Amino acid sequence: MVFGVEIDPILVYVGEILVAIGVFCDLVGAIGLLRFPNFYLRLHAATVGTIGGAFVPLIGAALMAIGCDYLGSYRWFMAGGAVVTAFLILILAPAGSHALARATHRAKVVVVEPKLVDHLEEDRGVEK
Repeated sequence: MVFGVEIDPILVYVGEILVAIGVFCDLVGAIGLLRFPNFYLRLHAATVGTIGGAFVPLIGAALMAIGCDYLGSYRWFMAGGAVVTAFLILILAPAGSHALARATHRAKVVVVEPKLVDHLEEDRGVEK
C-alpha cells in the first residue's frame, strides 16, 4: 500500500492497457504491410509493428506480473525476463531494419520512386 492505495490492481490494469496498445500497433503494422506501395514503406510498417507490438506489450506483461501476488517470487523472474526481452527488441529491431534497408539500397534491388534527393547516392559519388 502506498498512501492507502493498493498498487497491485493498478499495475495489472496499466499492463492490460499496454497490451491493448500493442494489439493496435500490430494491427496497424499488418495493414501497413499490406497497403504500402514499396519495400521501404513496408519495412517502416514492420518496424512500427515490432516496436509497438512487441516492446509495449512486454512492458505491460512485466507490470501485470509484478501486480499478481499469487505468482509469489516467480513474478519478479517473469517481469525481469519481459523487461530484458523488451529492451533487446527496442535495440535490435531498428538496427535490423536499417541494415535491411541499407543493403537493399546498396544492392539496387528496389528502385525508390518517386525520389527527390538520395543522400546515400550522393555520399557514394553515384550520379543518375
